[in-house]
Amino acid sequence: MAGELVVVTGAGGFIGHHLVRRLVADGWRVRGVDRKAPEFEPTAAHEFELRDLRRPEDALAALRGAHHVFALAANMGGIGWIETHKAEIVRDNTLIDLHSLEAARVHGVRRFLFSSSACVYPAGRQGATDVTPLREEDAYPADAEDGYGWSKLATERLCRHYREDFGLDTRVARFHNVYGPLGAWDGGREKAPAAVARKIATARDGDEIEVWGDGRQTRSFCHVADCVEGLVRLLRSDWPHPLNLGTDRLVSVDELVGLVARIAGRRVRLRHDLSKPVGVRGRNSDNTRLRQVLGWEPSISLEDGLAETYRWVEGQVRERDRRTAAGGSS
Repeated sequence: MAGELVVVTGAGGFIGHHLVRRLVADGWRVRGVDRKAPEFEPTAAHEFELRDLRRPEDALAALRGAHHVFALAANMGGIGWIETHKAEIVRDNTLIDLHSLEAARVHGVRRFLFSSSACVYPAGRQGATDVTPLREEDAYPADAEDGYGWSKLATERLCRHYREDFGLDTRVARFHNVYGPLGAWDGGREKAPAAVARKIATARDGDEIEVWGDGRQTRSFCHVADCVEGLVRLLRSDWPHPLNLGTDRLVSVDELVGLVARIAGRRVRLRHDLSKPVGVRGRNSDNTRLRQVLGWEPSISLEDGLAETYRWVEGQVRERDRRTAAGGSS
């Protein structure tokens, strides 16, 4: 580990920023790469380079000298974003992923970890709220989520082919709804936990808040610290195949709202908007192989993770309101 360089692409984003902090704390020499710097606090990376990995020359420059790569760079967001920007997402992610893999091959990178998504799983397996937890092999026969899911599944196959044909030692982590502080909480790219936290933080006691869909759709949620722990363990493991990285506790969106409302000490009424995109009816992670491969699984409770996330989002809302008031009074 000492003296070895690890490159984190997407280091200006939510998970990438947390991962950089962890790797630096563990003693790695870290280069962060992204089109933008982290939004909410400075990077901990020893080097941070602004590069557009959609350009092959930028990918080659970004991965120079790398021993290991965590490939997290992607165009993505919550369901409202990925349902309305499909061509842009597939175009950007295909270019980013192919150029990153090819740069890793050219530079002789030892291990390359690709961040995939539970969106690779077929919609036909996710049509009920009490969904059967998804096993890694359930991704085939393939019918991934349109756009984003297909781009992720295609790169999973690329990782396999680069491993088998070129000897690039690849790892694949399938994320299941990662949440926590320092992530998008407004603007359209935020995911459900942050969106719910924002709506409740801006509501008064007894107010009505909007919930997309009928509120009975279900998901499992993984705290970003658990996600980062899983990524580090997976890179160090000998497992070359896709691996779920999430929790197996299933909750409905209405239940998620109730948890956040209790954390905030606020009563809210729900107004369900059936016209908004909601994705599949239910999605949960089968962690059997995760436990077998890593001897570990996420342990941060949803209540504890949401409490931390809510406090952070509430602080962001208050700071935004303060700046707005100061601007209005000047």
